[in-house]
Amino acid sequence: MQRIEKTFAGRKLVIETGRMAKQAAGSALVTYGDTMVLATVTVSDNKSPLPFFPLTVEYREKTYAAGKIPGGFIKREGRPSDGEILSARIIDRSIRPLFPEGFQNEVQVFCYVISADQENDADVLALVATSYALQSSRTPWNGPIAGVRVGRLQGNWVLNPTFQQLEYSDMELVVAGGRDSILMVEGGALEVSEEDVVEALTVAQGGIKELIGYQDELLKAGPKVSKLEWVRAAQTEGLADKVKAVAETKIVEALNQKDKQTRVQAVELVKKQVAESFAADLPDNAKEIHGILGDLEYNSLRAQVLNTKKRVDGRATNEVRPISIDLGLLPRAHGSALFTRGQTQALVSVTLGTANDVQRLDSIDSPSETTKSFMLHYNFPPFSTGEVRPVRGTSRREIGHGNLAERALQGVLPEFADFPYTLRIVSDILESNGSSSMATVCGGSLAMMDAGVPIRGAVAGVAMGLIKEGKKYAILTDILGTEDHLGDMDFKVAGTKTGITSIQMDIKIEGLDLQIMKEALAQAKEGRLHILGEMDKALSAPRAELSTYAPRIVTLNINPEKIGDLIGPKGKTIRGIQDETGAELTVDDTGLVTIAAVGGEAMQRARQMVQAITAEPEIGATYEGTVKTTTAFGAFVEIMPGTEGLVHISELKHGRTDRTEDVVNKGDRVTVKLLDRDERGRLRLSMKALVPKPEGMPEEEPRPPRAEGDRPPREDGDRSRSRSGSGGGRSRR
Repeated sequence: MQRIEKTFAGRKLVIETGRMAKQAAGSALVTYGDTMVLATVTVSDNKSPLPFFPLTVEYREKTYAAGKIPGGFIKREGRPSDGEILSARIIDRSIRPLFPEGFQNEVQVFCYVISADQENDADVLALVATSYALQSSRTPWNGPIAGVRVGRLQGNWVLNPTFQQLEYSDMELVVAGGRDSILMVEGGALEVSEEDVVEALTVAQGGIKELIGYQDELLKAGPKVSKLEWVRAAQTEGLADKVKAVAETKIVEALNQKDKQTRVQAVELVKKQVAESFAADLPDNAKEIHGILGDLEYNSLRAQVLNTKKRVDGRATNEVRPISIDLGLLPRAHGSALFTRGQTQALVSVTLGTANDVQRLDSIDSPSETTKSFMLHYNFPPFSTGEVRPVRGTSRREIGHGNLAERALQGVLPEFADFPYTLRIVSDILESNGSSSMATVCGGSLAMMDAGVPIRGAVAGVAMGLIKEGKKYAILTDILGTEDHLGDMDFKVAGTKTGITSIQMDIKIEGLDLQIMKEALAQAKEGRLHILGEMDKALSAPRAELSTYAPRIVTLNINPEKIGDLIGPKGKTIRGIQDETGAELTVDDTGLVTIAAVGGEAMQRARQMVQAITAEPEIGATYEGTVKTTTAFGAFVEIMPGTEGLVHISELKHGRTDRTEDVVNKGDRVTVKLLDRDERGRLRLSMKALVPKPEGMPEEEPRPPRAEGDRPPREDGDRSRSRSGSGGGRSRR
């Protein structure tokens, strides 16, 4: 077993291998604090027949890692959660560019989170573990890499902040890279500047270099590993030149079609015709010819952009496609927008829900169940690209794109206390030709404003591309699907006029230097501001009124001691209010009551009923109540459900009263004023205080107080306290 122990960002970091999963091609166990991740790598001996590199990455969190048992009926881990899928995507996107071109053997990376201290996130540890497992295996791979999380607290940069620290951070970036370059960026922020992002990346690079140094040190101490021998398929001599002579001009012409479907069909037709022309003489080289034609398409597009600065649809490198916006298309949705940019189109809707609609999450990173009141769901059906393919649930890509757009909009939402709605955004991609996730951001922002959600500012997103050959490169704004497929980078940046709220970068080359990142961020800002200007023309601010079909929500605070009265035995009271009014009520442990109803009348009625049950008596206020009991010294009147006070016989009317029953009887409805509350919480009420004193009536002599032991016994006991016996001002629990 090999092991290295270091201190990284103030916490103990341990990397070891040779103790667990020894039959895998490579494995590594990384411990940080009390969080532990095991990464394994396996590789097939044979080349895959698939037309792409078959890399799969699995990331699974074991609930025993946090001392928990899975929820639900099955009581074992099932399909990966969205969080696990997002972590797997981070690893996949970071390691994929470093496999040698032409390598086709199947590779599987499996990461287990086997201990979670609920302070340190395991995803960046899994990147380090995966890197070392690949290095120490026989898999050919051009690593090492490492990953860190960067936060900023009160202006200070923090590497690998804890979950608790991230709650106070205005930025969260996960960055993966090699010794001198960036490979992957994923994160969100609260409207930070481009300069702040570059500074965060610089801080991340320092941490990455340190982690790579630890891996190098451990690798040198271990045994040398022989890498898997593989041979890239050789090309027939002279065949590439023959195919190029026939097809190059035709492919360039086919590529330069503005319409996506026309372009795709034209390129495929050229490939088919050229392949058929060689079929008779070279029947055994069909697959090789197809590969050569693909290389021609790849090189032709890149050469055109680098040499002429003109793209295949005729745009300049920094030009955004035409934008059209339609608002309020869906009459019953609470807000909707159809956002179209070129041949990418997103139909985005917003639904306003109540506190009962929150998503409940059970995670190993939190000691208890958490809730989520903002959700964005992204759907990418096959017809959006003119394809026919089976639909088998939500794909990893859909989860990743939805999370990116959700993070972009999260930073501009109003505080829940100011706008107590659960928000769900659904983006259905109807057409796709590049950057549908950024169309989702734009459409989501517009749909929320159409719904009347008071967001702090509109958010737009733009996808940037890169063509790089040696030292020559071109940065592309608002990339097409073709440019994404044949280019070197997919760099998505979303934000407001003020700053960046979300960022994601993937590359296909072995790293990117910070200078290109700076230029890409500056060009992305120009594109984002242009798109925001077009959005502003359609809708410049949130609508003043919510949709007629959206629930109206009000909140009020009640005494926590009154929660039991509001809920009632087995929920009977609160259910009764909901059944009678049609409103939806929730109450939390602090006494915050949320009332939601479609229609103001139902909400007002529910509010009155809640206040009647939970209101606290106010000295000087007037109440209408029912006489519950009469005694020789006065009457007990219930002024609120479960709350009674005493109208002393001297307070029934002006002048002397010999018998309580001469003025009131049990069951009478009377109006009283609350005069006082004594130190034991008992209420002193008065009827005569609400009636003018008759003219000429002499002043009344105060009655001497009756001694406690001289009170006559009553059939139902002493009612000078409330029904609960804990003071006249307290309610029944």
